[in-house]
Amino acid sequence: MDGVMDGIHPHFTVRTSVSFLLLILLQSSTEAQNICSAPSTVEFKENNNVGDVVLTITVQPGVTLKFKPAPANLDNPFTLNRTQMIAARVLDYETEKRYIADIICTETATSRPFSLSIIVRLVNVNDNAPVFDQNLYSVNVNEMSPVGTTVGQYAATDLDQSQLYYKLESDPEKAETNYFALKSETDPDILVKTLLDYDKVKNVRLVLYAQDTPLAPAEGRPSFTATTTIMVTILDVDNRPPWFQPCKPHNMGGAVICMSAGYTGSVILGDKETGVLPLKPGPLYAVDGDSGINEEITYSFLSRNEGHPFEINPNTGNITMREAVNVLGTISLTVLAAQKRNSYQFATTSVTVSVQVESLHRPQFQKLSYEGVVSSVGTMVMDLKDEPLFIIALDEDYSATEGLNPNINYNIKGSSDFAIIDSYLFMTKDLPEGTLFLEVVAEDTSTKESATANLTMEVKSDGAIIPPGGYGPVDMAALGVTLGVLLFICLVVIGLLVHRIQRWKTDCRKISEASMFQRSLSQASGGNKDGIQYTNEAFHKDEDGRSTGSDSQDGGSVMAGKETLYENDSLRKSSLLLNSTQHDDASLTGSDKTDSEKDVKPILTKERRMEEGYKSVWFKEDIDPDAKEEVVIIPDSREDDSEEEDEEQSSSDREEDEDDNLPIKTPKVVFADAELDSGLGVKMGDPAEDSEDDEVLNVEL
Repeated sequence: MDGVMDGIHPHFTVRTSVSFLLLILLQSSTEAQNICSAPSTVEFKENNNVGDVVLTITVQPGVTLKFKPAPANLDNPFTLNRTQMIAARVLDYETEKRYIADIICTETATSRPFSLSIIVRLVNVNDNAPVFDQNLYSVNVNEMSPVGTTVGQYAATDLDQSQLYYKLESDPEKAETNYFALKSETDPDILVKTLLDYDKVKNVRLVLYAQDTPLAPAEGRPSFTATTTIMVTILDVDNRPPWFQPCKPHNMGGAVICMSAGYTGSVILGDKETGVLPLKPGPLYAVDGDSGINEEITYSFLSRNEGHPFEINPNTGNITMREAVNVLGTISLTVLAAQKRNSYQFATTSVTVSVQVESLHRPQFQKLSYEGVVSSVGTMVMDLKDEPLFIIALDEDYSATEGLNPNINYNIKGSSDFAIIDSYLFMTKDLPEGTLFLEVVAEDTSTKESATANLTMEVKSDGAIIPPGGYGPVDMAALGVTLGVLLFICLVVIGLLVHRIQRWKTDCRKISEASMFQRSLSQASGGNKDGIQYTNEAFHKDEDGRSTGSDSQDGGSVMAGKETLYENDSLRKSSLLLNSTQHDDASLTGSDKTDSEKDVKPILTKERRMEEGYKSVWFKEDIDPDAKEEVVIIPDSREDDSEEEDEEQSSSDREEDEDDNLPIKTPKVVFADAELDSGLGVKMGDPAEDSEDDEVLNVEL
């Protein structure tokens, strides 16, 4: 037993001793905590005031506080005021972010010490502005840089480690040079915004802003801003050919080209020009379109210009003559200008040389002075003979063209109110009435020789110009009235003629109908028939001498013979056409009495007309018993004529089979002897019917 205890007791003794020691320390710690306590970590804002309380320590009565001596509290920024730990100076987060304060709590009665360790963390406050590394940056950018190319990144720093926001502005004095932009408001990368052009802008000044708060901060929130300047230099690139001078630039979809109108010059026929050939608008030369590079240019004639007497200096572009020109006309040359180092950059222009005759005479006007009259703007000036004023100057050097020099240019000296176009004068501005004394100049543009002539111009208001021997507004008005009256008379005469022609046509139609009726009666009987008699005395009394029938007053048979009723061919054709139509109708409807009567009706009318010159025929049904007209009605007997009708019908059938012509049955017509010209009634009877069944027909002759 003792042995066992001896083997176990040492271990038990050690464990027990340790446990008792921990219990003693724990009890001591608990007792110490009971005498003072404080949070192990506390936060305190930077930029504080001296004397601000950092924290208050909880202590038991009779307990004193003090900081541990250095080096534990080296550079201690706090002091103790009884139970309060106070800031002894202004603290800065950017200098030191935290502090550790070691405090000893001592109970006066027992003198037992207790240590407190407190960590003070400083709270950062936005009290620093952003800072750029440089106040001025410089950067070069190629003018051919595509849109979106990064020019550079220019970031600012902030000790407060705040998020920075950026804003880019172009030079306010050159607002049109807004070629660059930021990638975003939080990313200071500067990008190419639009295509660059060295000839438009060579330098751009940018201002970059950095702000430690959003660009639109809330009110009362502290904000700090920094600025820097960025100078951008645009670099020229060899992207343009040579430009002949002078030239007119044109923008073609972002690319600039400069067009030259070419050069002109002149030489004398048979003479060799010494020195450089004078050209217009100036000496021939070209410059590099990329002015920032200004490459050297070389000149030459194109090979198609061979055979001309000119040569060109490849370095200067000056043109000289090798020999004289012996042919009149125009020589056209093409000059090529190319860069020496890059021959793919080239341009061409034209040179027109005019070969002229040597000037031995000056231009001369045909007249020493001219006189003209004009009324309004845009009108041609007239001379005193009311003809267009013609102004021309001749040159005896051009005898081959009758003195016409194509190089002469005309103008009115010191006045732009008139213009000379093809030797005719026009007024170009509205001028008050009056007389102007001007001078006309004719200049030979090839020799600069000129001639002058006086011009007297009379300006009158519109409509007031009446040349000698001419007519004024009153005369023209009178002429207009006269022409109007004559026109009215002509219209009246034309109306009367139309009316007479219409009446003549009506008369012709009536005569044609009468002739057709007469022929139908004659053809129906095949010749003279005893049953058909005419007693109309009016036909025998016509004075036109063209009536048909006997001349006796008793009347007689109307015979259809070779003699025509009228000599007019048109009327004859009309009568024959109507007669043929009636025959066709008769053949279709038969030869009975009713159809025969229908053949006669279309040429008759029931209208009674009492005018002189008209003859009427009608049946008794249309006779007014109350009228005082003298009417003679001759009754016919059906029995007396029945046999005759049968014979005629048989004869008609035989003629139809043989000649294919159906004869028309002709009724009897008897005219009264008295008052026939006044429209008295005449009965037309049919032997096959009773007189009471006769159909009344009226015929106007």
